[in-house]
Amino acid sequence: MARISDHIEALLKQMMDQNNGYVEITRNTLADSINCVPSQITYVLSTRFTNDQGFFVESRRGGGGWIRIRRVEMDTPTRYLMHALNTIGESLSQHEAEVLIRNFLDYDVIGKLEARLLMAATSDQTLGDVAQELKDRVRMAIFKNMLTSLIVR
Repeated sequence: MARISDHIEALLKQMMDQNNGYVEITRNTLADSINCVPSQITYVLSTRFTNDQGFFVESRRGGGGWIRIRRVEMDTPTRYLMHALNTIGESLSQHEAEVLIRNFLDYDVIGKLEARLLMAATSDQTLGDVAQELKDRVRMAIFKNMLTSLIVR
């Protein structure tokens, strides 16, 4: 008899195979459909759908919350972007963003066009109307979102 964790993993991978490497679920709905507790879903996601294993998992908690899982190619640029994405904290200064972008260019992770777009979107000039105490958090959100779009392209 297979363990429930194996069953959850197989089900999620089957769903992703049927949807071009992408699935969006709710933890409770999935748990109800396979008769387990939501924490078992969380366990499987955190141990079997990691960045190192070629998956990108996003979630939103609370009412109407969801979990999105994407299969990503594990080439060197993707790994580099995933690492950067996971090491950025809750805020990002313009200088920190510029350093990361220069590193991406130096290691041929992104092209000059992507670098210019990242620089423009995260500049202090772009965020001029954002309150000073929020700037670095907004910049971080924009930067992470842009990196995510580069990863799943």
